[in-house]
Amino acid sequence: MTQKYLNQLTYKILGCAIEVHKHLGPGLLESVYHKCFIKELSIQNLSFRNQDLVPVEYKGFSLETDYRLDVLVEDTIIVELKAIEGMLPVHEAQLMTYMKLMNKPKGILINFNCTNIFKEGQKTLVNKLFASLPVE
Repeated sequence: MTQKYLNQLTYKILGCAIEVHKHLGPGLLESVYHKCFIKELSIQNLSFRNQDLVPVEYKGFSLETDYRLDVLVEDTIIVELKAIEGMLPVHEAQLMTYMKLMNKPKGILINFNCTNIFKEGQKTLVNKLFASLPVE
């Protein structure tokens, strides 16, 4: 896995979100966008896991929690979907925590309640795992 691969995958994932948004527009429930988004991932032949539990390790113990990530694409990028008025720092913190707990280098926060996914409806986050990957 390289930074280049993850950046190309990010582009494909955002393309799926843009396609969903183009067909549905803003104003629907997150659950509707979620179903359409995973359908679009399937159409684009991207593998994904849906609503996976996020494991929490505490002092050497694996604890069962109610944390579920929205979508894990190609076992590398976590995608958190929203349909809210505006993204807040707490949404970014949630995604960064999921990335840390799942040991994933990159995450994308997508908000479908906007006029343009690419310009205002998405935020891509990376952690130190991403920085340690080879560029090519």
